[in-house]
Amino acid sequence: MKAVRTLLIIVATALLCSCTLSSCKMRNTEVADVHVFYYTYSDTYVSSVRAALDAELKKAGVSFQDYDGNSNQTTQTEQIQTAITKGAKVIAVNIVNTGSDDAANAVVNLAKNAGIPVVFFNREVSDSVIKSYDKCAFVGTSAEESGILQGQMIGEYVKANFEAMDINKDGKISYILFKGEEGNNEAIYRTKFAVEEADKILTAAGKPPLSFYDPNNPNKYLVDRNGQWSASAANEYMTTALTSFNENSNKMIELVICNNDGMAEGAISALNASGYNTGAEGARIIPVFGVDATDAAKELISKKKMTGTIKQDAEGMAIAICKLCVNGCSANGPGLLSGMDDYTVDAEVSKIRIPYSKYTG
Repeated sequence: MKAVRTLLIIVATALLCSCTLSSCKMRNTEVADVHVFYYTYSDTYVSSVRAALDAELKKAGVSFQDYDGNSNQTTQTEQIQTAITKGAKVIAVNIVNTGSDDAANAVVNLAKNAGIPVVFFNREVSDSVIKSYDKCAFVGTSAEESGILQGQMIGEYVKANFEAMDINKDGKISYILFKGEEGNNEAIYRTKFAVEEADKILTAAGKPPLSFYDPNNPNKYLVDRNGQWSASAANEYMTTALTSFNENSNKMIELVICNNDGMAEGAISALNASGYNTGAEGARIIPVFGVDATDAAKELISKKKMTGTIKQDAEGMAIAICKLCVNGCSANGPGLLSGMDDYTVDAEVSKIRIPYSKYTG
């Protein structure tokens, strides 16, 4: 009896395994129409685009598969090669390497050889890359706009609160600035215009321009060396800076400017550890400004731990990407940019711009 029971268990297990393996094989042979490649899942804003785009593609009834490049261009390129080999109809790419055109050109060549559309998004590639293939487009923002809007927001705030912000009583406002990545246009322009636009407003009002906190730093910014725009990088920098540049030394950092909200979160955590921006009654606030208007940043602003941010519309970007992907899936469809008349498209290249806006709660 025992032997029979054992035999039955073996047979049942074999059947179950066979069934499971068959199901796995079936799933593996199913090829999604749209394959979406993100430079990293760890980026807060990119994660919000991913969530919104997943929802839009589901709503449109389009099968899709997401990939995490984990900030490694080689990994992402290999993922793209595999997806195309499996029969992808459209690829949407949040490119890892923005420092040169090499990676983007390689992706375009892969798509062109397969005869499928490629939609770049968020991390901008050059006009020449987009123009090199008639089934290629970009969805993103205007790199200058976020920096200009952030600079205007900072300038107006500092002008209105100059005396209260001047903790060191030296007649100038000392700032620290966190840059997300070298070679990335968004980071370059946010770093440039956040200060330049603020200075325009201050000098026009008869006040001195902003002063970088560390005179020994010729760059006038601190960059995430891993290019991940991370909270941890900003937290580490801010924590270190506060050991020397504080109220006791009469060299307190009086303003924090960040290329994105993730870095703003990291800076605020460091300030909290030193007793600033805690949200408690009477606690001193060092104004912190970011970009993206993530949910976390909005909450920090509502708790008076953060001053302002620039909204980068993740949902709006996702909707535009989805429309292009749906168009691209139609082999005999009306064209990649069909139905995009409501969007701002660059004059001579297929680049769709999603507008920024100011957010202060």
